[in-house]
Amino acid sequence: MNVLVIGCGRLGRRLAELLDHHGHDVAIVDSDTDAFRMLEDDFNGMTVTGFPMDTHVLKNAGIESCDAVAVCTPDDNLNITISQIAKEFFGVQNVVARISDPAREKVFKRFGLKTVCHTKLAGDAMFAALTQPWDSKEVTFGTATAGFYTKEADRAWYGLSLDRFPMKEGQILFGVVHADGTMVLNTGRKDQLIMENDRLVFAKIID
Repeated sequence: MNVLVIGCGRLGRRLAELLDHHGHDVAIVDSDTDAFRMLEDDFNGMTVTGFPMDTHVLKNAGIESCDAVAVCTPDDNLNITISQIAKEFFGVQNVVARISDPAREKVFKRFGLKTVCHTKLAGDAMFAALTQPWDSKEVTFGTATAGFYTKEADRAWYGLSLDRFPMKEGQILFGVVHADGTMVLNTGRKDQLIMENDRLVFAKIID
């Protein structure tokens, strides 16, 4: 895939390096030449210096032949503007933008733009680390992130089948980890019972 990354800060560098390591063709744009010095020595992508809202700079970075654009500057307003330019002016359909303020997500979605809100991701991760007895896990599919967390089974749940477990809105019972460390997935079978010392594994969309 041919990907253009806008912004060579910590996030932009990390993303560009990951894409490069996985064999994608990468170009990264930043207005500060010194930012590129922080890229790994074995980075094989192209670096382009210039203001990322300048269409000539974007053309020099190869946006006209891009499959995807990732906008990673720390400025939400700049990110939405560049995202619109990439999608509306250059016709790139796969555009993902970093956003810091969760309240602005609706603005991006109104323009049909995909976003990753690192503030929400970090907040959810810290909440889980503070309140959950086991470390939570997160898996990202596209721009959506699913969070997995566990809870020790209450005594009142012993003998209850997984298909009858009372669920809270927005979460599902993914499976059960038994005392011996084995795990079974919730397949809805009536013979899947919660036992003493089980840990329930829940999943929910967090972004």
